Amino acid sequence: MHRIVIVGVLLMVVGGGTAWGGPAAPPKLAGKYELLNEPNTHEPGKVKLTEFADFYCPHCHMFEQTVAVMLEKEFGNKVELTMVGFPVIHSKLPTAFEMYEQAKMMGKGTEMKKVLFRTIHKDRLHVLDKTIRETLVREVGLDPVAFEAGLASGKPAAAFEAGRKWGERVKIQYTPTVLLDGNIKVEGDNLQPDNLKTVIASILASDAKGKKGGKR
Repeated sequence: MHRIVIVGVLLMVVGGGTAWGGPAAPPKLAGKYELLNEPNTHEPGKVKLTEFADFYCPHCHMFEQTVAVMLEKEFGNKVELTMVGFPVIHSKLPTAFEMYEQAKMMGKGTEMKKVLFRTIHKDRLHVLDKTIRETLVREVGLDPVAFEAGLASGKPAAAFEAGRKWGERVKIQYTPTVLLDGNIKVEGDNLQPDNLKTVIASILASDAKGKKGGKR
């Protein structure tokens, strides 16, 4: 049995420097979350959302199609969403994760992420051989020769491994799991759209209060 949370509510989605400093989050954030002993990376007016996800996890695919879209509509550029590959289905090859990392290095990470989720969950293509890779790489607007050279360099594999180790350090147990600004962890039953929206809105509201009061 894979350790993947089933977030049922995902099916019902309705439509400088560090501001806080150190590992602490601002006091009295609304919503449910866990505060980690990790550096806070918040910048005023923007929440950095890191999604730990497995390309082969159907709930991660659902998150991308529903929650991520909802957050973009709700907050626009006030939320910066980045995915970190964290495999929980260990029978799969790491090819998809390395393709994503290489595309990020070439400036097409978001486009490749969408294409990979579609290819795996809708097209049902789980073996991403070189021929399939070439088709997908061309689809996102990259040069297949340069892309394959990048994959062969080992840099995407190293980036993927670094992300996996990060997930282990912050004790990711399920996918998807979210970190907000580096140390506000939202997972499991708390990863409901309304709760996630509440926590993010509370972070941004804390910024507004800080400006009004002239300090934090």
